[in-house]
Amino acid sequence: MRTILFGLVFISPPFLKTLLLRWFAGAKIAPGARIGWLSAVSARHIELGAEAAVRPLTIIRLDGDFKLGAQSEISSFNLIYGSAGLLVGDRCYIGPQSLINADEDVRMGHNSALGPRSMVFTHGSFLPYNEGYWSRMAGVTLGNYVWCAAGVFLHPGVEIGDDSFVNSRSVVTQSIPPGSVVEGNPAKVIYPMERVKRKMTPKRLDATYDQILQEFNRVVLRRELGITQVASQPGELQFLHKSRTYVIQLVRSTDNETRQSVAGAQVVYLINCAGWKPQNENENGNEAGALAFDLLTMQTARSSDPIHEALRTFMLRFYGIRFKLTS
Repeated sequence: MRTILFGLVFISPPFLKTLLLRWFAGAKIAPGARIGWLSAVSARHIELGAEAAVRPLTIIRLDGDFKLGAQSEISSFNLIYGSAGLLVGDRCYIGPQSLINADEDVRMGHNSALGPRSMVFTHGSFLPYNEGYWSRMAGVTLGNYVWCAAGVFLHPGVEIGDDSFVNSRSVVTQSIPPGSVVEGNPAKVIYPMERVKRKMTPKRLDATYDQILQEFNRVVLRRELGITQVASQPGELQFLHKSRTYVIQLVRSTDNETRQSVAGAQVVYLINCAGWKPQNENENGNEAGALAFDLLTMQTARSSDPIHEALRTFMLRFYGIRFKLTS
């Protein structure tokens, strides 16, 4: 039965995949969760959190449990298999062309990532154990805020502590303590995370978000969307997209000024000021005709507006900034 269901899910269109898993596998699938074309999931228990995504052309076949937390993503061309399970926390990412052997449980905490072409093994053997060769079976655990960059190889039994970074093409054979930056083959701690992590004051955050806006202008508006006429000044972008005027404004940490609306414009606020609210709020807490990224609570409204979505995706893709989507 599981094999038949796996095949049906594989060939079904995305909207039908989650229904099949609910009906025939008892899967718990939250609103907004999705499974892409030519992808399939099979496991003892299946749980997808809100806005979780399994992208196209990914195969997940486990005998244990599969859990993908809210706003977590497993990218395309991945193979995940084994006699145990994969348990992934919220806001995580597994990059394309990765391979995860889960003959023992593989666990990821919250806000953690495996880069493209990473490999995780929980079972290592080929040469005959009864002739004196070795065999190793043990789970792999990534803590919270762990980033394994592209091409990382994790051996059975490895545990990577919270707030750690593993550099590209590292081969991790031993567990890593929390707060570490590691690289090499075999991977070794080269310095503590606190040495490279900046302390983010409100003033520095203002400068950071201003920089993000300018890069959004350069990369998305000009390069990807071909919008060449952009009125740019510190903390603000104004432009025309598909015959509609857009204004993106940064509300700085010390900025209590009331914004002057632009007639007919779609306004997008980035709010870094405690207590600041758009004027003329509607029932959703937004100014009529405005959308807002709350940079203090890391929330933004779910929206189909193309520029709002492009900015959200840009901050996620290039800066790792994730927002909780509200209705």
